Amino acid sequence: MDGQKQSYYINIQSNEIFRRPHEGEWNFKIEATESQVYVLERLFDKNDETDWESYFRSHIPYLEYHHQPQNREYDQRIILIYTMLFYLGDDKTRAHIREMGILNEDRATIQHKSF
Repeated sequence: MDGQKQSYYINIQSNEIFRRPHEGEWNFKIEATESQVYVLERLFDKNDETDWESYFRSHIPYLEYHHQPQNREYDQRIILIYTMLFYLGDDKTRAHIREMGILNEDRATIQHKSF
C-alpha cells in the first residue's frame, strides 16, 4: 500500500496534513505515498523544533539570525518542503508555488531526484 498515491491536503502555516479536504483549512493539494507524507511530516516536525529554538534564542540580543546554523537549516528545509509540494502537487499547487518564486527550476530538479 505504501507505493499507492493518495490525495493529501497541506496547511503550510500550521504544518498540518489532512487526508480529506473538509478536515481543515489547507493551501496545497498533493498526491503522495505514505512514505512521502512521512518525510513531509518529519520536515514539519523539525521546523517546529527550530521555531521554538529561535523563539528562545531571540531573547538574547547579541545573537544575529544569519549567524545561527539552525536558521540556515530551517531555510533549507522550507525550500525542500516547497520542492516536495511542487512535485507532488496538482496543477494549482504547482502554479501557486511558481508564482511565489521560492524555487528556482535547477534546485527543484536536483531535489526531485531524491523522491
